[in-house]
Amino acid sequence: MANPEHGNQTSITEFILLGFGDLPELQIPLFLLFLVIYIATMAGNLLIIVLVVADRHLHTPMYFFLGNLSCLETCYTSSILPRMLVGPLTGDRTISFSGCLTQYYFFGSLVAIESLLLSVMSYDRYLAICNPMHYASHMNERSCLQLAGGSWICGFLGNSITTFFISQLMFCGPNGIDHFFCDLIPLVKLSCNDPQHMEMVAVALSLIFSLVPFLLTLMSYICIISTILRIPSSTGRQKAFSTCSSHLIVVSIFLGTLLIVYTFPTTNILSDLKKVLSLIYTVLTPLVNPLIYSLRNKEVQEALRKAFRKFMFGPC
Repeated sequence: MANPEHGNQTSITEFILLGFGDLPELQIPLFLLFLVIYIATMAGNLLIIVLVVADRHLHTPMYFFLGNLSCLETCYTSSILPRMLVGPLTGDRTISFSGCLTQYYFFGSLVAIESLLLSVMSYDRYLAICNPMHYASHMNERSCLQLAGGSWICGFLGNSITTFFISQLMFCGPNGIDHFFCDLIPLVKLSCNDPQHMEMVAVALSLIFSLVPFLLTLMSYICIISTILRIPSSTGRQKAFSTCSSHLIVVSIFLGTLLIVYTFPTTNILSDLKKVLSLIYTVLTPLVNPLIYSLRNKEVQEALRKAFRKFMFGPC
């Protein structure tokens, strides 16, 4: 953190996550709300992981990627919500510089991975609907592992660059982060260095890990929708669209809010709005993903019934 250009200025070693601290009367309700959300998010996503691993009928590319997404969501949620629960409960909103940097590294990496995974899942649906004859050959076990593994590796490597740049910044006060977690732009604004360079890096990474996956997903869905519209029977069209409508909803919510938060300039007016929008992709999306994607899916429901019968009555 040292920077000789700043002479004898004292570098701060911890930050205060202001979060929603300006609403003291809502601290207990917020704690209870976030606790319920955390428990429900972990339970729903862990259930999907167990079902995908245990039921051989779900050993398909689509459910392999859904299992990856659920695994990601459990890590993603655990990097944000436990720290959000500590503040309202204990009143301690401080976080060390190293702790803040670690939280940002894992959060930023997992956001990038989710963007890439959602794009990969749209490619999977594109092949299944637009090129079904070659689906099995293109989406074999090796291809699925490469696509999923590539998403995880690119996400962690990409965000390590930003994290390294942040670690070189000088922080000499104030130390109040106007957010409920250590995010890039609120953190950079506290630096004594010129924030313009880092804000440009933030926008560039946002374009790479948000806009590019969004455009790839959009292109996939243009092809998918045009193919669905050419299906002669209404039943066939409905069945084909039902396999990808959930994904389209999640992509629109997740990537849409990401693009607004990280590409629009942070003004005083937009600051509170961005904080609220951040709740959508950090808290709401991991909570509803199991419901939108999997638990309303007939194959997953059948796997869940089988698992429940096996748990209650033992193997037949």
